[in-house]
Amino acid sequence: MTLLIRESMRKYFIMGSQNCDYDPTDILESAAKAGITAFQFREKGEGSLTGKAKLELGGQLRKICREYQVPFIVNDDVELGKSLDADGIHVGQDDQAVKTIRALFPDKIVGLSVSNSREVADSPLSLVDYVGAGPVFATSSKWDAKEAVGVEWIATLREQFPTLPIVGIGGITTQNAASVIEAGADGVSVISAITKSKNINEVVQSL
Repeated sequence: MTLLIRESMRKYFIMGSQNCDYDPTDILESAAKAGITAFQFREKGEGSLTGKAKLELGGQLRKICREYQVPFIVNDDVELGKSLDADGIHVGQDDQAVKTIRALFPDKIVGLSVSNSREVADSPLSLVDYVGAGPVFATSSKWDAKEAVGVEWIATLREQFPTLPIVGIGGITTQNAASVIEAGADGVSVISAITKSKNINEVVQSL
């Protein structure tokens, strides 16, 4: 299971409609064709959809992920995760507790964001399948992003947890992705590197 999680973290695409300049289903389909290894539906922040519209878009994106056999992960929304039969749930430090998520989804992927040693110490990492570590670099894709921690944070985590699947998050581009992997991450996650790209296939291949 750990090996499968590591492999699925390699090219991890995160997106909500608020990140897109055109149809998010077209963006995800292009990214899936290009070779992303996991997708997180993060419909959150200014301009994001709610209610029925959010559920409808989620259903369309879920269908694409099934077609291309890409794990479909929902960000911090238990009910949406249930409704869409998501493959996993990702939560941040201020979201629902990992213990609660794991109890609700014993057989699904559970991911957790960590950005400093205190959060790591306070988190039940034995209950999660992977951690999203960052923001590695400064990012404008998330309005609530914390201060960048650098690739050193990835290296520190890897040394502390040799077998824990780690994906670098925050400000990652085709230019700096390799440095995140070299520091010890199993993969990189991106938002705008794909959603704002004029050549999604090229970007995904380069990550």
